Amino acid sequence: MNMYKFECGLKNEEATVAMGAMLANVLGDGAVVFLHGDLGAGKTTLTRGIIQGFGHQGKVKSPTYTIVEPYELAEHNIYHFDLYRLADPEELEFMGIRDYFASSAICLIEWPEKGGLLLAEPDLQITLEYVDEQRKISIMGSTEKGQSIVAKLKTYAS
Repeated sequence: MNMYKFECGLKNEEATVAMGAMLANVLGDGAVVFLHGDLGAGKTTLTRGIIQGFGHQGKVKSPTYTIVEPYELAEHNIYHFDLYRLADPEELEFMGIRDYFASSAICLIEWPEKGGLLLAEPDLQITLEYVDEQRKISIMGSTEKGQSIVAKLKTYAS
């Protein structure tokens, strides 16, 4: 068993949002989170739970066409990226992607594989997948910060 990995089943949309809220309790400023999964696997739903977990009251929509949606909250800045429609990673350079990572903002990135080498190293790699009628979430800490987040999440979830 990998001590830097957390996995569980998510039986419905409410469970996915609740997992996002749980993640909000353990994510720290400057965290970079990659979200993996097929279309419809729940990446945006999980992101909604995270952003609402930090106190956002309004809608959380996927920035499929705008690429990034900023959420400037009282205590945290969160940037939600959706790179699904990105034609070329160079587009990220033009939008100043490095500035987002240089800040202490939390960056949540859907479809990170489309960003090439221009993305910062992720603290967490989150994979959502369908297993029968449910979703399964796997959260892997890939930096020291990410490993600390997973350890906190395991304590929080137990």
